[in-house]
Amino acid sequence: MMALGQSYLDSIQAQDLKEYVTFLASDEMKGRQTPSPELDKAAAYIAGEFKKDGVLPGNEGSYYQIVEWTRGKGAGQLVRNVVGIIPGKDEKLANEYVIVSAHYDHLGVKTGAAKPGEDVIFNGADDDASGVAGVIEIGKALAKADQKRTIVLMTFYGEEKGLVGSGYYVRHPVFPLNQTVANINIEQIGRTDDTEGPRVSAGSLTGFNFSSIGKTFAKVGASMGVPVTGHPRYSAMYFGASDNLFFARAGIPAHTICTAFEFPDYHQVGDSVDKCDFANMEKIVKLTAATVMDVANAATRPEWNKDEPQAAKYVEAGKKLYGGN
Repeated sequence: MMALGQSYLDSIQAQDLKEYVTFLASDEMKGRQTPSPELDKAAAYIAGEFKKDGVLPGNEGSYYQIVEWTRGKGAGQLVRNVVGIIPGKDEKLANEYVIVSAHYDHLGVKTGAAKPGEDVIFNGADDDASGVAGVIEIGKALAKADQKRTIVLMTFYGEEKGLVGSGYYVRHPVFPLNQTVANINIEQIGRTDDTEGPRVSAGSLTGFNFSSIGKTFAKVGASMGVPVTGHPRYSAMYFGASDNLFFARAGIPAHTICTAFEFPDYHQVGDSVDKCDFANMEKIVKLTAATVMDVANAATRPEWNKDEPQAAKYVEAGKKLYGGN
């Protein structure tokens, strides 16, 4: 592994992560429904942080991939994937891409009559303001790195509507899919109160055994004292529950890093900022940043695990995408 300079990791700070999550999950953001003015405000905030941190616009001079929403009452409104890039420095590998992603939407506000004083806003602090904060902070940390491959930072709209934003991107990629070597998606890294018990100083990866990225996370985690594992049940079960799925279906090794697979008040109004453990979140973001750098600098691309039966369809998709046997 090409070591990530400690100075880069030191720039990842709990107080910064708390600032991002506090803004995105505030009551004023009204749950970041897709589509909504608050979702637009969140997109502008993320793009602004990218620009401030030196992350370049990723879509022909723009931080946005804009599309018209076609569903329900909001049909006709514009929605956005937010895209930033940190160009690679290697003459050949700069044309290969590592996508680091999260979704910035959530569930909006409860409908129907509310009782006096009732909390009706789905703030979505852990799901997934925490992941978006991780993407922003990784961008800040790596903006001046000397990695070989290009790092793409992306936040998606419409995950809660059925992975809509990531699905749109895979169908309309800004960067060629066959030159995209990995997707590392970040979701639910703020809460440590897993329903099976406290989950502290440790990461969980969906589809842990599906590709070599699981081993890479485990290796980096071991070196940092933050072990990364795959839950015997949930690792495979939740592989298809987040924005990594469409990348995987296209053949790109893609996983989601999280802290707790399941936590109290998931998709409830109680998913609020005060329940996030930002000191622990700092550890997970540093771990993820170091893993991204490992993938971005590795001599070889990540590969699907041909010996894992549950990954068989992704192995076949990878063959079609990249060529090979």
